Amino acid sequence: MATISVIIPVYNTVIYLPRCMKSVLGQTHNDLEIILIDDGSTDGSHQIAKTLSPLTYIRLRKNFGQTAAMDAGIKAAKYPFIVTMDGDRQNDPKDIPM
Repeated sequence: MATISVIIPVYNTVIYLPRCMKSVLGQTHNDLEIILIDDGSTDGSHQIAKTLSPLTYIRLRKNFGQTAAMDAGIKAAKYPFIVTMDGDRQNDPKDIPM
């Protein structure tokens, strides 16, 4: 089975983070890496993200925008297949296997 890196940029999404992680982790993929990039959130998203596991957490020092956050996540990815998602659950994690 292929290995997948899931890149999730977030900005002020404190209310969505736990559900987002639960949805992504609910996938049946064996080798799934989750990379959460906090794009300078000011709402406490970073404090919630630190409590979530398993994930690679990257916090940008200020809000650079979604493109910069995606770029940071892609550069940190260790697996050959990359899936990008929004942290506010606009993308359905059930689509990951496809």
